[in-house]
Amino acid sequence: MEHVTFTPAGVCAIQIDFDIEDGKLHNVKFTGGCNGNLKAIGRLVEGRDAKEVAGILKGNTCGMKGTSCADQFAKAIEQKVG
Repeated sequence: MEHVTFTPAGVCAIQIDFDIEDGKLHNVKFTGGCNGNLKAIGRLVEGRDAKEVAGILKGNTCGMKGTSCADQFAKAIEQKVG
């Protein structure tokens, strides 16, 4: 299992941590941001295919920011798995 720590930009979360094993996401944790919503994302994506999750979350925005914690998570996944 490979651990990833990602520093998002332009959002309330200050760090995203997750593990990837055989292309599947595990132990997703956001530091900062909207606690309940971000914990829910972690639960929803547990054990799911990383590329599929990135495709679903990519482009999601929060307010006028042009990005979101979910979009930043997608970018982190793409950096790791392509």
